[in-house]
Amino acid sequence: MSILSLEELSLKDDNCSSPTRSQDSDNESDQDLEFDDYIKVNKEMSVAEVYIQACKLVGVVPVSYFIRNLGSPNMKLTHHGLGSLGCKALAIALVSDMHISNLELADNHIQAEGVKYLLELLRANFTIQHLNLSNNHLKSEGAEHVAKMLLDNISLKSIKLSGNGFTDDDAKHFADSLSANSRIKELDLSHNEFCGRGGEHLGQLLANNEGLEVLDLSWNHLRMKGAVAFSAGLKVNTMVKHLDLSWNGFGNEGALAMGEALKFNNTLVRLNLNNNCITNEGVTMLCRGLEYNDTLRVLLLAYNSLTVEGALALINVVKNTPKTALEEINICNVLVNENFVNLLEITYQEHPGLDVQYGGVGGFIAKKPPKRVDPMKVIQDYLDSRKLRLWDFFRNIDKDGTMRVPVADFRKAVQQSTIPLSRYQIEELIQRLDRDRTGIVDYRGLADTRKQMMRDHRRQLKKVESRQRKEKQKSDRILKTFQSAVEAVTPRSSIIISPGGAKEESSGPQPFSATPLSSWHHIVMSNSSRYSDTNLSSEHVHLPMLGGTSPYRPTSSPAMRSYSQPNLLADSLHSAPGKGVRSDPEMDHSELSPTANSLTRSRPAIHTELPGGKVKPRKVKKRKPKKHAEKVSKNPKKSVK
Repeated sequence: MSILSLEELSLKDDNCSSPTRSQDSDNESDQDLEFDDYIKVNKEMSVAEVYIQACKLVGVVPVSYFIRNLGSPNMKLTHHGLGSLGCKALAIALVSDMHISNLELADNHIQAEGVKYLLELLRANFTIQHLNLSNNHLKSEGAEHVAKMLLDNISLKSIKLSGNGFTDDDAKHFADSLSANSRIKELDLSHNEFCGRGGEHLGQLLANNEGLEVLDLSWNHLRMKGAVAFSAGLKVNTMVKHLDLSWNGFGNEGALAMGEALKFNNTLVRLNLNNNCITNEGVTMLCRGLEYNDTLRVLLLAYNSLTVEGALALINVVKNTPKTALEEINICNVLVNENFVNLLEITYQEHPGLDVQYGGVGGFIAKKPPKRVDPMKVIQDYLDSRKLRLWDFFRNIDKDGTMRVPVADFRKAVQQSTIPLSRYQIEELIQRLDRDRTGIVDYRGLADTRKQMMRDHRRQLKKVESRQRKEKQKSDRILKTFQSAVEAVTPRSSIIISPGGAKEESSGPQPFSATPLSSWHHIVMSNSSRYSDTNLSSEHVHLPMLGGTSPYRPTSSPAMRSYSQPNLLADSLHSAPGKGVRSDPEMDHSELSPTANSLTRSRPAIHTELPGGKVKPRKVKKRKPKKHAEKVSKNPKKSVK
C-alpha cells in the first residue's frame, strides 16, 4: 500500500514542479531518489515523516494540526487553505494511515485538481468512511472526479459537497454514480445551483439508488418542474429517511407533487420544507398525502406563507388520521387563534406524543380584512328587499319629483328610516351625492349605482370562475406532469403501445435521459383517433401475473392491438384445431401462451380453424339472418303464414 502512494501520488505527477526544484537543481537530484531506495525509506518512515517529506516534495507548508492529531479517528482540517498541492501532500501521507475514518477538508480551495489526488488516495485507503469537501470550488470538473470517486470507492458511507457551485448538468454525474453505488448512506448537496433539469436528475437518483438514507438539498433552486420531477422520484424511493428541502421555493406546485409522493412513500421519517413559498393552498394539497402516509414523524414548515387556515388543516389531518405517525410539526412563525388552541388540546388527547410549535395566539383566519361596505349598495339592497323605488322612498321630501332634495332633509329621512347605515356612512353618502357642496343632494346617483352594481357583480363572478378554472387546469397539468415524471424515473417492466409496435422495458435501472418536463406529457403518438388525448388512459398495458408464470411480453409487431380488442390478424395456424380464443375470465393460465399474438377478454376471435382445415366464414352467416329478418319485418303477411 505504501508502494502505491509513492509511485502514483508522489512520482507520477511530473507537471507539478515544486519551488525547491526550481531554486536548486543539485538538490533536485537528491530529492528524486531511486524507486527502490524510496520504497525502503518509506517503509521505515512514520506517517508524520512521510507527510513532511511530501510537503517538501510539492513545495507547501506542513499543517501542524495534522501532525499533532495523527492517530485520531477524526481529522478536522477545515479552513486551513490547503489548496490542490497541500491536498496532494496530505493524500500521500494518508495512504498508509489506517486510523482516520472521518476526514473533513471543508473550505480549503482544493478545486478539481485536489479531488484527483483524493481519488487516488481512496483507491488505496479503505478506512476513511466520512468525507467533507464542502466549499472547495469544485465546479463541474470536480463533480466528474467526485462521481468517479463514488464509483470506485467501497468504504465511503457519507460525503458532503455543499457550496461547490454544481449546476444542472453536474447532477447527472451524481445520478449515474449513485445509481450503481448503494454504500453511500448520507449525501449533502446543499448550497448549490440545481434547478429544473437538476431536479429531474436528482429524481432519477432517488428512483434508482438503494442505499441513500439522508439527503440534504437545501438552498438550491428546485422550483416548478424541478420540484415536481424530484417529488416523482421520491414517490418510488424506498430508502431515504431524512430529506432536507428547505430554502428551495417549492411553492404550491411542489407541495401538490410532494403530497402525491407521500401517498405512496413509506420510508420517509423527517421532511424539512422550511421557507419554500408554500401558502395555505399548498398545505391543503400536502395534507392530502399526509392522510395516507403512516411513516412521516417530523414535518417542518416554518417560515412559509401560512395563516391559521393552514395550521388548522395540519391539525385536522393528525386528528382525523388514526394511523398517522406525526410527532413533530414546526410552524413557529404562524400566529394562531383560540379555535386552533382548542382543537390542538383535543388532538393532544388522541395523540399524546404530538409536539406542535407555533408562533403564538393572536392570528386571524382571513388573509385580508373584510371589505368596507358601500353605503349606496346598502340602500339599494334595502329598497330591493321591500320592492320600493327611489322616488317612493323620497317622495315625502321631494314634492316636485326632481330627485333633488336638501342635505338636511336627506340626512333626516335616512336616519329616521330603518336602513342599517351608521352616521359615518351617511356622511360619506352625502359627500358622494353632493360633490360640489351646493347643499342639495342629487339622489339620481343612487339609480346609476344600481346598474353599476349589477355590472360589477357580473364582472366579479366571471373573475372568480376564471380563477377557479385556471387553478383547476394548473393542478391537472401538475398532476399530469407528475405522473409522466414518475413513469420516466420508475424502473418497470411494462408494454407501451405505439404505432411502431410494442416497446419492452427491462425491470432493472435504466440510464436516465434528461427529457424536459414540458415534453413528458406530450406522448409521441400518431395522428389517428385511437391515440388521441382522450384515450391516454389505455396507452400503457399492465398485464397481471397469472399464477407463477412470467408476465405476458409480446414481441413488437405491427399487429399489436390494445388489451380490450381482439387481434384480427392473428395467424390461425397457432391456434388449437377446433378451438378459438377463449374469452372466459377464469381460463386456466396454462392455456395462455406467453408467445401468443393477442390476449382477448372482451369477445372471442372471429377467425377460427375448423377440423377440416378450412376457415368457417361465421361473419357471413351472421349477416344473412339479419337481412332475412329485415325482409320479414317489411312483409308482415308472410311472417303470419
